[in-house]
Amino acid sequence: MSGPTVLLLSLVFPPDSVSTAQIMGELAAELRGRGFEISVLTTTPHYNVDRELLDAQPRRRWWGRLVQRSEYRGITVFHTLMPRKTASVFGRLLAWLAFHLLSLVVGYFGPLRWDVILAPSPPLTVGVCAWLLTLRRRSRYVYNVQEIYPDMAVSLGALRSPTLIRLLLAVEALVYRKAAAVTVIAPRMQERLLAKGVPTAKLRVIPNCTDAVTLRPLPKENDFAREHGLEKRFVVSYAGNMGPAQGLERLLDTARLLLDEPGIVFLLVGDGVSRPALAERVRDERLANVRLLDQQPYARMPEIYAASDVSVVAQASSSGSDAVPSKVYRIMTCARPVLAVTDADSDLAALVREAGAGWVCSPDDARGVAASVQQARRDPAACRALGEAGRRHVLAHYTVDAMSVAYANLLREVTRGVEA
Repeated sequence: MSGPTVLLLSLVFPPDSVSTAQIMGELAAELRGRGFEISVLTTTPHYNVDRELLDAQPRRRWWGRLVQRSEYRGITVFHTLMPRKTASVFGRLLAWLAFHLLSLVVGYFGPLRWDVILAPSPPLTVGVCAWLLTLRRRSRYVYNVQEIYPDMAVSLGALRSPTLIRLLLAVEALVYRKAAAVTVIAPRMQERLLAKGVPTAKLRVIPNCTDAVTLRPLPKENDFAREHGLEKRFVVSYAGNMGPAQGLERLLDTARLLLDEPGIVFLLVGDGVSRPALAERVRDERLANVRLLDQQPYARMPEIYAASDVSVVAQASSSGSDAVPSKVYRIMTCARPVLAVTDADSDLAALVREAGAGWVCSPDDARGVAASVQQARRDPAACRALGEAGRRHVLAHYTVDAMSVAYANLLREVTRGVEA
């Protein structure tokens, strides 16, 4: 069955390797396979830049360096110029503004055609851009809430100005009101939006998916483990963005508590605005059981998780109801137990408990996290069982096939009577 013509308007998309980019890439390809005409309006890779993925998806200039063009699995992708992510909030705001302005120019004057726009957050303002683009032609947009803003910025203390908070809440309300449908990735997020006044009929829960092709269980003794001398160690890993939303300072508190436990290694892989402070603390406190590695190619993720005995998914205190980190699906797909450092009532905690895939600990309880690590080390058979349970659960409920079916049905629904 064919479907409507879809414009995916997303801040990130392959060859960027951040999890949201990979999810949107899988979804776009699946929708195309189901008969939808898909085009993408995104940025140049700026978040997790992976040289292998860049080489596999070369870009060519379309409007000078400001707008470039590539092909992804038969899909035309337009990339607006975006500088690499920096710690400067002002710099990131300028970059986001440029993305929106260039997207409007390409959408209004470029060759793109669509019946419906799918716009995943963040940033919140991508919904505004989607709405403005729908004015270009008789169309609608679906807003996908990956993270609830401005709530997350407020809960992390990054946003304190009452005036700015009120402004952003007004923008948020506008985005929900103008959207034909609003999708969230977990049940508690749906409850949050219902409390904000989003009509029940407009809301859908469509969880993110996992890449079960690239991500797969591998032996613990693999090339990555040998390169970094991890074969005989009990490895507690965190791989991903290192920012305020992750609260990784608490993981270093746990490492300090277990400093005298022989054989335990805390492996932190990735980059982000918090990384320099984390590295400084590791150095100043002489945390010899912590290793910091730079961001690794996406293709190495199965090896990294396989080298790990326990993999951490961390959320800062009071932020657990605003998002579900996609790395939890990656970890479970690789059959590794999850140590979820999150609020007890978060969607992440509910997922780990439902799957029987690991442990849930409070972000404010370093001793509890340490106790879970010690428990995991004492019972390797239980660790294997937790990892296997997680893999079974994620392959049963969080496949790209299930996600694409849900979006295909929704996109057809919202365009019924709108298509020319």
